[in-house]
Amino acid sequence: MKSQTQNIINDFCITFATVNGSGSQTANNTILRALFKMGIPISGKNKFPSNIQGLPTWYSIRVSKDGYLGRLEKDDIVVCMNPASFENDLAYLTPGGVVLYPDDFKQSIQRTDITAYSMPVKALSRSADVSPALRDYIANMVYVGVLAWLLQIDLDEIQQALNHHFKGKQKAVESNFSVAREAFQWAGANLKKNDPYRVERMAPLEEYIMTDGNTAGALGSIFGGVQFVAWYPITPASTLPEALIEFLPQYRKDPLTGKNTYAVVQAEDELAAIGMIIGAGFGGLRSMTATSGPGLSLMTEYAGLGYFAEVPTVIWDVQRVGPSTGLPTRTAQSDMTMAHNLGHGDTRHVLLIPGSVTECFEFGWKAFDIAEHLQAPVFVMSDLDLGMNQWMTRKFEYPELPMDRGKIMWEEELEKRIGTWGRYADVDGDAIPYRTVPGNLHSSAAYMARGTGHDPVAHYSEDPQVWEINLNRLVTKYYSARDLVPQPMIDVLPGANQGIITYGSSDPAVIEARDILRKNGVNLNKLRLRAVPFTSEVESFLRSNDTVYVVENNQDGQMAQLLSQEFPALAGKLVKVAHNDGLPLSAEWIVESILKEGE
Repeated sequence: MKSQTQNIINDFCITFATVNGSGSQTANNTILRALFKMGIPISGKNKFPSNIQGLPTWYSIRVSKDGYLGRLEKDDIVVCMNPASFENDLAYLTPGGVVLYPDDFKQSIQRTDITAYSMPVKALSRSADVSPALRDYIANMVYVGVLAWLLQIDLDEIQQALNHHFKGKQKAVESNFSVAREAFQWAGANLKKNDPYRVERMAPLEEYIMTDGNTAGALGSIFGGVQFVAWYPITPASTLPEALIEFLPQYRKDPLTGKNTYAVVQAEDELAAIGMIIGAGFGGLRSMTATSGPGLSLMTEYAGLGYFAEVPTVIWDVQRVGPSTGLPTRTAQSDMTMAHNLGHGDTRHVLLIPGSVTECFEFGWKAFDIAEHLQAPVFVMSDLDLGMNQWMTRKFEYPELPMDRGKIMWEEELEKRIGTWGRYADVDGDAIPYRTVPGNLHSSAAYMARGTGHDPVAHYSEDPQVWEINLNRLVTKYYSARDLVPQPMIDVLPGANQGIITYGSSDPAVIEARDILRKNGVNLNKLRLRAVPFTSEVESFLRSNDTVYVVENNQDGQMAQLLSQEFPALAGKLVKVAHNDGLPLSAEWIVESILKEGE
């Protein structure tokens, strides 16, 4: 066991093992926010079952003075509140780790290389000023108080965190804080600290906030001018439209009439939801939906219609584990190839891939600009880890650029083009035609948005040459997105001739793994993809490295497949480093995999 003199400060992982539906979220978020307000870099990850209540759930807080936010394979401190998972939770403790548990647990602890602290949870929670029905929920505040004493978290920070959580509702704040305070005092009087873990204040994180990617994406969409939302509930995407429902009334009311300048519709299913947003996009509204893999599968035909009829809309895919229903509450990057080619026939969609909560906000508004510029559906590829978990992220920046509505013609301009305008005519040579929207009163404004074969003026056509010219134009338009999408983030090391490609929520683990590898003499240049189609920088990166590891959270190496398809002459350089067990990737696994590939 590590002695107490070998202090481990601001560098460990705490996991809370509880029962789903037991009210532990308040306690866990209290600890998380208290640490954040002490200036300590942290991230919170929730591993929860797909049932409503009763099964084991775990919440892990990564505390890292160095700013590493990825998942760790093992726990340093475990708060065990669930006897059903007690033995398994102990097995995940590192040697020298700490376990906290209620004193009425019957299980014995066989390990001699850890420190154990029992807590009188029932005795301390009986004094809480709440109804008996709420006593089991507020009992979680016992471990908040005991952990605060052990780690030396200031009680003022605990109180402020509760005040933030309960939005100033003083009775709820005081009833919870009184239990935490009593547990803190009990620990000081009855426990002897025999472990090395504690926290210290660091510089205030004034430029950062704590939030999740779904909330950020909703806010970004609002500031991007979203007007119509259709959705159907599905984990882990539901909290994005729910955040829209929460925030839209605050920001999107006409100041003169007080009426809403938006509409949100909960559709009967995903098929109806995408049908509605395609219709709204055709009508000139900035429209969007949010779904996950199973819902995206249902949207296939309409996605193809949006591509071929050239209708702008935005689809958020908050990815989870598949195939089929899969693991609804686990994370993956498993829809990349499906989303890129969603629709039968030759279909290619633009993908935006946020790698942080800040980028979820940024891509939330950029997706609308790109969709309307291209007149095409744009997919924002998030996932459960990024979308639902709590992340420390930089404050959001208000979009300074004016909205890009693309080539929309109104009456005056249409009058000048009488006899020359065709809805699908490439008059500027950039493969992007002009469009009109309902509300244009000009007699020539109307057209048929066809999913069938059509010529430049939107007339039905089965002419082989017309069909091929139109498909080729759509491909050209797709590749023109290279100048619109977020460019990749590249970091090159002097003398390095190997590279690593990452994207999305896998990036935090790759950042840490790359640092570990560098300390072991393995230097890797890095490129983080932020969009598809791939820009010229991606090709240059592949050409300039002898070997390129493509790290991703799926089984088949889907991004490696897309890269191989786009750059077949360079495909031999790519090494798939892919893995999916429902959990976020860890730096440990990435390091081990790359070292093994390099043997």
